[in-house]
Amino acid sequence: MSTDGRSGLRPGKGSTEGVTAGKGKTDGVAVTSTTAASASCQYRCIECNQEAKELYRDYSHGVLKITICKSCQKPVDKYIEYDPVIILINAILCRAQAYRHILFNTKINMHGKLCVFCLLCEAYLRWWQLQDSSRSIDPDDFIRYAKEWDFYRMFAIASLEQTAYFTGIFTFLWVERPITAKKTLNLALLLKALLLSSYGKLFMIPAVIWEHDYTPLCLRLIKLFVLTSNFQAIRVTLNINRKLSFLAILSGLLVESAMVYFFQRMAWAVGSDCAIYKSQDF
Repeated sequence: MSTDGRSGLRPGKGSTEGVTAGKGKTDGVAVTSTTAASASCQYRCIECNQEAKELYRDYSHGVLKITICKSCQKPVDKYIEYDPVIILINAILCRAQAYRHILFNTKINMHGKLCVFCLLCEAYLRWWQLQDSSRSIDPDDFIRYAKEWDFYRMFAIASLEQTAYFTGIFTFLWVERPITAKKTLNLALLLKALLLSSYGKLFMIPAVIWEHDYTPLCLRLIKLFVLTSNFQAIRVTLNINRKLSFLAILSGLLVESAMVYFFQRMAWAVGSDCAIYKSQDF
């Protein structure tokens, strides 16, 4: 069953790495015991977003069968038999099915580490631009510069801007709560979705390493890709229309822009401390 880039269901696993596969019972058929996942845990159909109690059924003798959604009559999660590389490619293409698979049908708890690493990448890029704007031929000057706290300051600024961006999104969705969802917003899940969908910031490092005349254009494209991923993450997590998702992203950008403007005003007083905003345009 492992063809066309698919890994196939394996007895005792039934999913790609990180997936908690649901199991069920059928009348008159011997089945294995359920997984350690909580019985109240609900999965989602990647096609219609309907809740499902299981992703596949594990019959005796290692016979596995993917569960069919009762609503759309399609497999609840076809990605449980796909290789991780195929899933990653679909996520890069911003396919809603891949996002539902990652957010609802897997147990990925690396969003915190991913957030810190992305902030480090962004801080390094800003520090690199700041260092480049004050380049000196004296090697001792670079050593002295490296010992300063500019990198940590860039990390703090990037963290504040991202916090402002998320705050704008959460504020808009909280105000529009009667429209976006019938139940209370799951802010923890939404935050996880936004952090995971910001993985595009990792491409900033290659853009700096292979420096060329088109680096500013690459940075703008990376920014656009991250915003598109965040847009899709909000839409999939809350199951709302594209208009509300777009307005949520726009609200976040407005609050983030206000934070950037604040640091620009501070640059008038502290001189080169915030010079990054004078040399950066994305």
